[in-house]
Amino acid sequence: MSVASREEQEVALFPLHAVLCPGGLLPLRVFEQRYVEMTKSCLREERPFGVCLIREGSEVGAPALAEQIGCLARIAQWDMQQLGLLQITARGEQRFRVLERTLQPGGLARARIELLAADRDAPVPDRFSACSRLLEQVIEQYGARQSEPPFRFESSSWVSARLTEILPVPLGAKQKLMELEDALQRLEILHKYLAQHGLAPER
Repeated sequence: MSVASREEQEVALFPLHAVLCPGGLLPLRVFEQRYVEMTKSCLREERPFGVCLIREGSEVGAPALAEQIGCLARIAQWDMQQLGLLQITARGEQRFRVLERTLQPGGLARARIELLAADRDAPVPDRFSACSRLLEQVIEQYGARQSEPPFRFESSSWVSARLTEILPVPLGAKQKLMELEDALQRLEILHKYLAQHGLAPER
């Protein structure tokens, strides 16, 4: 598919020190006025916003420099128990690439984006089954904090995305994993990480 034929849209950007993958859940405490207003607008208009990893800068204050590839996030749950503080849970949808950014007077960044195709999925091969087993154990022991049913332990795309979110790898590495178009390639990298760090569960 050529770039010209890709679907384009405009979204508000929320730069974070976090990487969101399609299908993942991201809890957020929103208190800066620009992002409170963004959240209210997204709820009112039933629109997603874009989550991008910060390369330089902070989540608060001056606008941060963020990665070009991010993930659309749709608000799945929200609550305001304290005035001016929104608690939301965002669900990752489709990956995107930023084509053009603009900065609004209040400091909120908006971007024209192109939506990227879903990664190439495949059944989890037997040689990478430790990845699925580890994820099953984590969800059984700690609950599904960053994912929700249905749990697709047979899917290379789903398993590799959830492991990318929960494993203690540097954010830059998480970003590179999220950007991969081949789920089996992502799963292979994660399987090597588990083996190198002695995290692969026994059969």
